[in-house]
Amino acid sequence: MDCRYGKVLHVPWRQLIGLFCIALVGLCFWLDSEQNELAEKMLRLHVLANSDSEEDQALKLRVRDQVLTVVEPWLESKPNVTAVEETLRERAPELQQQAETVIREAGYDYPVTVSVENTWFPTRQYDGFSLPAGSYESLRVIIGEGKGHNWWCVVFPPLCLAATTESVSQSAEEAGLTEEDVMLILEDDDEYVIKFKAIELWEQLKHTLDQG
Repeated sequence: MDCRYGKVLHVPWRQLIGLFCIALVGLCFWLDSEQNELAEKMLRLHVLANSDSEEDQALKLRVRDQVLTVVEPWLESKPNVTAVEETLRERAPELQQQAETVIREAGYDYPVTVSVENTWFPTRQYDGFSLPAGSYESLRVIIGEGKGHNWWCVVFPPLCLAATTESVSQSAEEAGLTEEDVMLILEDDDEYVIKFKAIELWEQLKHTLDQG
């Protein structure tokens, strides 16, 4: 409606719907881009327990601890996520052997697989930071049937070991995350809380549609 000269300008409703759809598509592309930009700088850790029994969940944590202990020195000199991913792919058989040793010493005979692959994650809150839903490269350790509750964190940047907001921020920035990336995962102010929620909702909707 244009009332500058006392005239009413009627915009066809089809045109309004078209403009709305264009804006919506643009928003979705932007949200995808923002999540992808964050995901490209990270490599997550995903440990799946055999079952939800108390014993299997305790075993999952023992395997997790061993994986983190072995992986940490491997990554100290790695400058970026690409180098980290290459190292973990190459040394996945070693990690598998380490995990198998922990499992056997605990008195179980579960098989275990270790791989680096693209995995969809729901939104996850950790101590001091959060990651929006979406697809991320991850180091996956599957124990037995892999039907128990999972343990998730981030191998690179080494946020699994960061204990405070300050150490999360420092680790993230040293690994190449931008100030905006850090503010997003820390949900530092209202603008980034809204942005985080928008990415979360879009990625969850997209995943639901992909699942059919």
